[in-house]
Formats: sequence, structure tokens, C-alpha cells
Amino acid sequence: MADKEQKTQVAVIGAGPGGYAAAFMAADLGMKTALIDPEPDPGGVCLYRGCIPTKALLNVVRVKAEIKNAAQWGVSFGSPEIDIEKLRSWKNGVVKKLTRGVGQLVSARKILYIRGRGRFVSPDRLRIEEGGAKQRTLSFDHTIVATGARPAPLGELRFDNKRVFDSSRALELEEIPETMLVVGGGYIGLELGSVYASLGTRVSIVEMMSGILPGADRDLVSVFTRSSEKSFEKIMVDTRAEFDVGDQGVRAVMESGDGERNEQIYDTVLVTVGRVPNSEHIGLEEADVRTDEHGFVRVDEQQRTSQPNIFAIGDVAGAPLLAHKATHEGRVAAEAAAGEKTAFDARVIPSVEYTDPEIAWCGLTETEAGQTNRSIRMTAFNWKASGRAQTLGRQDGLTKLIIDPETDRILGAGIVGPGAGELISECALAIEMSARVSDLALTIHPHPTLAETIMEAAELYYGTATHLYRPRRK
Repeated sequence: MADKEQKTQVAVIGAGPGGYAAAFMAADLGMKTALIDPEPDPGGVCLYRGCIPTKALLNVVRVKAEIKNAAQWGVSFGSPEIDIEKLRSWKNGVVKKLTRGVGQLVSARKILYIRGRGRFVSPDRLRIEEGGAKQRTLSFDHTIVATGARPAPLGELRFDNKRVFDSSRALELEEIPETMLVVGGGYIGLELGSVYASLGTRVSIVEMMSGILPGADRDLVSVFTRSSEKSFEKIMVDTRAEFDVGDQGVRAVMESGDGERNEQIYDTVLVTVGRVPNSEHIGLEEADVRTDEHGFVRVDEQQRTSQPNIFAIGDVAGAPLLAHKATHEGRVAAEAAAGEKTAFDARVIPSVEYTDPEIAWCGLTETEAGQTNRSIRMTAFNWKASGRAQTLGRQDGLTKLIIDPETDRILGAGIVGPGAGELISECALAIEMSARVSDLALTIHPHPTLAETIMEAAELYYGTATHLYRPRRK
């Protein structure tokens, strides 16, 4: 088919949460915009194979836990029966509804959506393969690279083997194995491990670091660990593993830090050891765009690459690999392309582990302060003293604030408990606005709510918390 050439002001390669946010902002700023992605509608990994389907399945985990806990309140149900086909259909329906909705927003903004894969042929031109022999050339004034990242393989564990899952395949729910070993104790491994454990799989976790969720403070993680003891068969930390994939299963030989070895055969292994950027095979070398030693595209505070008219955002531009960070970067890149004064200068990027209980944190952690010898004060409110937590039967929570002792400004926060991901935004805003502890303490929070734990943590800092006693600070 003959090559077609078109011209646009802004071309966005990749339609995930960063890419479509960038395209929408560019269009809203009055620029002619094209959005390129192989999927029928925008959404990227997050909507199709990541955040959204994972959270849909984690809702099943939450409901099952509530049914089990209801017995202590005097409400009993029979043992839940799970229809995998119906569950898969519901999860896919959520994905379809959201991706189609984003597709409608593309049309409303009059963005040219091209279903295909873009590759640079020069700093101002893309070649787009649309399937078969169909292709077109698109010239642009500016382009925004938002091609994301993919699961990292692990040695001999190749994803083309039926017994080795990556996160995308795990979400397909092709089968519910009897046993599963999750390699990697980060948020992806723990979330998907929780899903399969709730569906009946005997799940174990192996992590080479000294603890799971290495980015979060240990007092928050310990609450999750205590709650998850009944969900997982084992959580093995400071442990390395070697694997032999066979017809009857995957033989894993684990060796802990103290030299103890044990061997186990699992039906499946889920590999969640990180992600690698999708920066190859898109012609960055043709556009003279530089990457670092790990393949992440180098950018400045406006998301601009070594080629001034080319920007990069989201996972392909480096850590943290989070959808909400990508969205913010996408908007910054679009504004910069429009010539506006802008920069990515977020003081905090919240992180949330959507397990049960949830773990959320933002800003400076207690662990980071210790590693840098930063002087801090900390206040923590235990949810056992929260009326709302008691009414939910979920007093296994904690809200903590990290504080500058010289100014009383809030530097960081961490929350563990149901709904922690919904609560952390108040703390993020407080840090962005350079709020003091007194600002949270003096803000009237509705009663009874879990949000009150933030206020009471702040009051506890001064020794004036209503529901926990600590001597008043002078």
C-alpha cells in the first residue's frame, strides 16, 4: 500500500496514562495532535494489563475478606464460590468500558488516533506501521515518547513457557494453579499474589532483599505481614532462588542469607522482579535521543530529551514507574511543547500498595532519613484508638507523620490500613503546601472517619490527641 505522509504539531507515541494525558493537554492548548498506539483505544498497560484489571481483581480479595470477617459480627455466609469465567468477563468489561471512554475523549478533542507502531526516521519524522503493508509517514514539530515499560525476565525463567507467568499473563486468569511461587516482593508481586491466594492457590513469596516492599517503612510493612500470614504459605526474604522448569512443574532451590537451602516444586512461577523500558526498536538513534545505561531516556525538568523538540515521559523516562507520575509528566511535556513556562517539580509522588491492608506513603520515609542522617521527629497514631476503624472491625492500621524538628513542617507520611490509598492524598497536599503539623491538627475532620487518624497523629505530636495519651509538649 502506498505510503501516506501527514503533518501534525504534536505526535505522541504511546497511549497509556501518560501518553493520552499528554495528547489531551496538547489538544486543549490548541495544538494539532496525533496519538499513536497499537491498541484499538487508548489505555496502555495501566488500563489493559496493569493498574485497572489488578484493582478489579483485588476487589474480590476485599469482598472475600469482609465475608470472612463478618462472622465475628454475627453475620455468617456459606463458603464463597468463584466463577472464574464470570470473574474474567467482569474484569474485561471494566477494562473495555474505561478504554472506550478514553477513546471517546480522543474523538471529542479531535485528536488523530493512529492504530500502529511509530518509529523515528529523523528528529522530525515518524514511520508508522499499521499492520500488513499499511504504513504512513508523520512529520511533526514536537513529539512525546510515552512507550512505557515491560516485565523484566529472570535468567532461565522465560515467559514463553506455560509455567512461567509475567504480570500481564497472570491477569488473564487462564487457570488457577494449585501452587505458585511469586519471585519478587514488590507491589506487583504482592498484589497479584494476593489475588491468586484469594482464588485458592497456595502462594509463596521469595524476595532477595531483606524485606518485602523495600520502599516502605518497616513499621507499615509489618502490619501487612501480620495480616497476610494466613493468606500466603510462606514469605521468604533475604533469599535467592535457582529454577529448573520441567513438564511436571518448576523446581525451585531457595538459599537464604544464612546459607540454609530448601527445595520445592511449584505448578507455576510468577516473575515480578522489575520492568525494563520500551526504548529500543523505536528509532531513538535516528533522532539522536540519548538513553542511560539501563535504556531509560534522559530528560530535563520539562521532560525534554537531548533532541530539543522530542520529549519523553512515564516509565520510559525512568523511576518511579507509576501511572500518576506519567500523567503529570505528560501534561508538563505538552505545556513545554506549547511554549509555556512549566517544569516537573513535584515534591512528592505518593506510592500505594493495594493489598489488604493497603499501604501508602509519600515524601521522606523514616528509612531514608536514617540512611542520610537527617534529623526528624515522628508521630504515629494507632488505629486501635480509632472509632471508625473499630466499627469496621479493622483496627490493624497505623498513620504516621515525618516532621522537621526545626520548623514542624511535614516531610513525609505513611498509612497502613483499609483505604490508605484514598487517605494519603491529604498528606501529599500538606507536604506540597509546606504545611506544619499544626495545620493538620487544627483542620476539623469529620467524625467518625479514618481520615481523623491524620488529624489525631498531628495532635499526638503536641501531646493533645483526644483518643491517645502522650504528655503534652512544651
